[in-house]
Amino acid sequence: MTDTAVPLAFNGSGIDGSLFTGVTDFARETAWLNAPLQLWTDAGLGVFALLMLIGWWNARRRDTPALTLALAAPLSVVLAFGLTEIVKDLVAETRPCYALPHDYFVDACPAPTDYAFPSGHSTTAFATVAALWLLDRRLSVIAAVFALLEGFTRVYLGDHYPHDVIGAAVLAIPAAYLTSRILARLATPLVARLRTGALAPALGTDPTS
Repeated sequence: MTDTAVPLAFNGSGIDGSLFTGVTDFARETAWLNAPLQLWTDAGLGVFALLMLIGWWNARRRDTPALTLALAAPLSVVLAFGLTEIVKDLVAETRPCYALPHDYFVDACPAPTDYAFPSGHSTTAFATVAALWLLDRRLSVIAAVFALLEGFTRVYLGDHYPHDVIGAAVLAIPAAYLTSRILARLATPLVARLRTGALAPALGTDPTS
């Protein structure tokens, strides 16, 4: 159970605690859905990796700037995640299970120093949406649908407040978008050279060259 003696560095329940409780009450009423969404919230991150992999595979048949964007996508997601982890330590918002211990929680309460804002899972999801938007908008739209589901599960399971998910999107989307643009601009000449070398089978051939 939760330890209510843990001091609250920042209590986010005053922002949207009532909405959080409404979602977790829904989780209590849909116990049959608890296990599937608990499985999805972590396993679903693999969907975003798969979408980026598809983006890379398709980009092998496209020009070098497109391939560079495909290669930059995972790096952009990692950098966006690193940024939000810094923000998480600065804000130091305690998890809902400490601030609202009488609410319903599917997931176990993490350590007190595992802070809530912003949501790391949601960061990965929305950063993928932004990185793929530059590469393949159809894949980005698919990623966006799964990102919304990912964000919902973080609240449903009791891990995050709604503003933790929204904050992750606000931080991750521009961070991943700008990082992808910068990496694409800087690395395109390098990728063009690699496509004519030993990595050509993995990187494909530029149809415009």
